[in-house]
Amino acid sequence: MTKRCLEIRRPSMGVMNDLLGPPAVAGLRGVLARAAGQRDWPALAAAAERLEPLALRARADLLAGALLSDLDGGRGHGAGYERADAIFRVALQDPEFSGWPIWPVSEAAVTLALQDGRPGSFDDALALLAELTPRLTGEFAIRRLLIEDLDRALAIIADWTRHPDGHVRRLASEGTRPYLPWAVRVPEIIARPGATLPLLDALRRDESEYVRRSVANHLNDVARHAPDEVVAAAGRWSADPGEHTAWVVRHGLRTLVKKAHPGALAVLGFTSGGVSVSVPELDRGTVHLPGELGFGVVVTNDSGEPARVAIDYVVHYLKANGLLAPKVFKLAVAELAAGESRQLRKTHAFRQMTTRVHYPGRHQLQVQANGTLSAKAEFDVVS
Repeated sequence: MTKRCLEIRRPSMGVMNDLLGPPAVAGLRGVLARAAGQRDWPALAAAAERLEPLALRARADLLAGALLSDLDGGRGHGAGYERADAIFRVALQDPEFSGWPIWPVSEAAVTLALQDGRPGSFDDALALLAELTPRLTGEFAIRRLLIEDLDRALAIIADWTRHPDGHVRRLASEGTRPYLPWAVRVPEIIARPGATLPLLDALRRDESEYVRRSVANHLNDVARHAPDEVVAAAGRWSADPGEHTAWVVRHGLRTLVKKAHPGALAVLGFTSGGVSVSVPELDRGTVHLPGELGFGVVVTNDSGEPARVAIDYVVHYLKANGLLAPKVFKLAVAELAAGESRQLRKTHAFRQMTTRVHYPGRHQLQVQANGTLSAKAEFDVVS
């Protein structure tokens, strides 16, 4: 069986749509034609000509719909799950059945399983996604099965945490993430933050970095709506650590640390209280786009004990509506002796990007150390 790359890297906006372009569709048609006995796939061929204006997610949905039409054969009463499943499993014997065309295939399979309505088809669709996921991923299509019956799905997914294939183990964590990029939300996962934590408990020491990274990202997702549950889980893991526990916990708590959550800081050994931060000294009052802003700051441990300090800085960006929006960036982790002061310097770049547009006007900068915020320093950005 042909495996995909060890880790899916989401491409840049400029190239991602082409991942499901006409060449990929032509390859999928060839695979399915061989799997179904040289059967034609006219709807899929027609869909390939309508891809150009669409983004990647819309392309996947269009191709999934075309697959359903071709599987139905024009009869108009809906294709059966069992028949489609048989074709897809034959296709899995073909090493060319891989890559991004797996996404619409997985979506079509789930649609048919849900239309079928039988528990056996639901369970088999999950099994099919586990077989498909090493060829790309089943993390997007699985969401609709989670929406349909979360408890039934999680009971099956729990067994995947012991699967010999790391891609399947990773699907157990990644497919159930509360805020998985590009994927539909599963409201019940957000409403029940403890529902997926047993999966993370089982995978936190996984031998694969690919799986462990997913566990950390999943934990960070849960922190957005259930920080106390996340801190409790991180505390349990830290009390019974494995070789990579420190990294998983640190990465899983990264958003809570930026928010200076006291529990998260405590789990990571950062001392609360007794730290002061000077007003940042800026190297200029105006930044010309594209440009840079340098600043210096002094962090002092005012306590009588050594302190481990997480130091971040906050840029308050001026938005189009005239309001300021804070964005936190990592600066340093420092071990300060009792009474010690540490001077730090940093240069921050201001360049227009697709993910961040800079607007001319008054901005602000702060530094925080273990949650203690400095006073704000102001500067202007001009184009």
